[in-house]
Amino acid sequence: VQDTGGSSAVSKGSAAARGYIQDRFLRLLAGRQRRRAPLIHRGYYIRARAVDYCIRDFLLRTQSHPRTQILSLGAGFDSLYFRLKDVGLLHHTVVYEVDFSSVVCQKAALIKRVEELSALAGDAGGEGLGAIAFCGEDYKLLGVDLSELSELERALEEAGLDNEIPTLLIAEVVLTYMESSRSDALIQWAAERFPQACFLLYEQVHPEDPFGRVMQQHFVQLNSALHSLAQYPDCEAQQRRFLGKGWSECSVMDMNEFFTCCIPEDEQQRVQTLEPFDEYEEWHLKCSHYFVLAASKGMEPPWAPLLPSGTALHLACAVGVAGSVPAAVCPALSGVPGLRRYGHHSVLIKPDVILTTGGFGEEDGQHCRVRSFHVLSKRAGSWRTGCVTKKSAGERLYHTVSCLSDSLALVVGGRTSPSRAGLGMLWLKFPRTCDAPDPDGIAVELVNLQAAAEPATLRWRHSTTEVTFKGEQYLFVYGGRSALEPVLGDWCFLHTRELSNAVIAVEGPAPESRHSHSACSWEGGVLITGGLGAAEQPLGSIFLLRKLEHGFRWQTVETHPPLIPRYSHTAHVHEGKLLLVGGVWLHASSVPGITVVDLMTGLCLDYEIDVEHLEWPLMLHNHSSVFLPNEKELLVIGGGGNCFSFGTHLNPEPVLLSLSSILPSH
Repeated sequence: VQDTGGSSAVSKGSAAARGYIQDRFLRLLAGRQRRRAPLIHRGYYIRARAVDYCIRDFLLRTQSHPRTQILSLGAGFDSLYFRLKDVGLLHHTVVYEVDFSSVVCQKAALIKRVEELSALAGDAGGEGLGAIAFCGEDYKLLGVDLSELSELERALEEAGLDNEIPTLLIAEVVLTYMESSRSDALIQWAAERFPQACFLLYEQVHPEDPFGRVMQQHFVQLNSALHSLAQYPDCEAQQRRFLGKGWSECSVMDMNEFFTCCIPEDEQQRVQTLEPFDEYEEWHLKCSHYFVLAASKGMEPPWAPLLPSGTALHLACAVGVAGSVPAAVCPALSGVPGLRRYGHHSVLIKPDVILTTGGFGEEDGQHCRVRSFHVLSKRAGSWRTGCVTKKSAGERLYHTVSCLSDSLALVVGGRTSPSRAGLGMLWLKFPRTCDAPDPDGIAVELVNLQAAAEPATLRWRHSTTEVTFKGEQYLFVYGGRSALEPVLGDWCFLHTRELSNAVIAVEGPAPESRHSHSACSWEGGVLITGGLGAAEQPLGSIFLLRKLEHGFRWQTVETHPPLIPRYSHTAHVHEGKLLLVGGVWLHASSVPGITVVDLMTGLCLDYEIDVEHLEWPLMLHNHSSVFLPNEKELLVIGGGGNCFSFGTHLNPEPVLLSLSSILPSH
């Protein structure tokens, strides 16, 4: 548990060094410096912002009181006192920090050694008295085990804590490491001990969904299991916990909600442009698995920093589930390392033959951008797989592959790194007939078209959809992003023979810019669904690019109930029904399963995926899926991502989703 505090301090220091947070004291307290990934920076930025937001609100609301105090539980090497003191916010506030004795002794020695810290903290003597490791005029460090309440009480009395003045208690990822009975006792003790008190809690939530399971497993491996989650699995349970333990007001937000509601738009944009970034799914999932809670009692007026005026609290809502879809591992494909990848693309190149290209995953025993192409073929009702080729031209993520004939497919766009320009086009040539009994026998030839690259195709997280107009074949390339533009709203009609951009008239109001959406052919036009918009917010719109005699026209497709905004899903159309598979959403407490939209009536039904027979978390984002109409099955290949600091999760095996119960037979 103490190690998690040290790691956290290093991550906060790295975020400060890159300009996410303004805190010159972190580098002095963290000791070792190490540069973390952009995803880690964003995660620690939102944590620091949420905690700071509530602390400053407390200090502002209590500034008329002659004296206040802050009690930080499990503070570790946090810089809170020095930050507040430096900007003159502690005129009448004393800060008490409590942690394990070994931690506070190290911190006390560090403060005395570093002049910049000791000048602010001062030193009034008094160390060595009981649990007191450092005693400044307005700053005390106490070495106590938080689970021993009688010892904590005695140490606080010795240090001069005043029960009768407004007190803010802070527990930033601390209580969850204690047994629930002990952390409950501490919450109740605080309510009973202080007549005027506020409690700020920042912790994990949602342990049982796929990301939550990866998160839990990570902490178990660190020997610092998260104990609170079983009893308090969501924000509502945490709210009930505090209200049932003596606190009279309690508000709570997950970090997606906090980012949207409590951080000004210009600050959101500043953070979004600090570093090249392309891990939106994991950012939103991380934010949905952490919350900030503010509870109070005896405060006049009541303390409720998480209720911004005019904003409805709790974006998340329960999803009406119409039924479930069974998921089963595809037995013949289990244990194939080349299919463990994300950000790849899979396409049906012939009946019962699937080609999977690109992505990030397992290859040659390590995690890397995957060069190998995999062919899956079905014979006598059984799937088999083979590795076709390994070429560096195949290294790309978030590209598209369109099968244009019985021997040609076109790869469009994609990227290596988000800081580099998008990649050009690539022809994939394969035999007209695939009679080989083994998929390894199917040859795929790559033809690099970098020189002929149409500038409009240098993008990723876009869509390409086949359309015909006046007897000619085109690919409708839409949306996505590039190294310069975080989101694109333009499109082009790529003539498939000449690989040049054709001018075709498009009427109607254009959809807002988006990437990570889905696109399907339907009735000669293109259906665009969902995606991530300019403010990094998921979109819930469906647009149809309808084919006309003289061109195309954009029109909206209305659904009822409204489609829950999502992105990073896949989509297919079958007999007038739009099937949306997985993705990431922020507005619901569950994870996306299968959504079926009746394109005739607009009826929108959500189905959960029954994963009872899977022994591992099924992450349905950054995956690929192929619809098999004869069997009414979806074959899901790959998926997963870099789960914040909890490690990379790759779905280990392809999964078959049976849709026969939700797609009626004719």
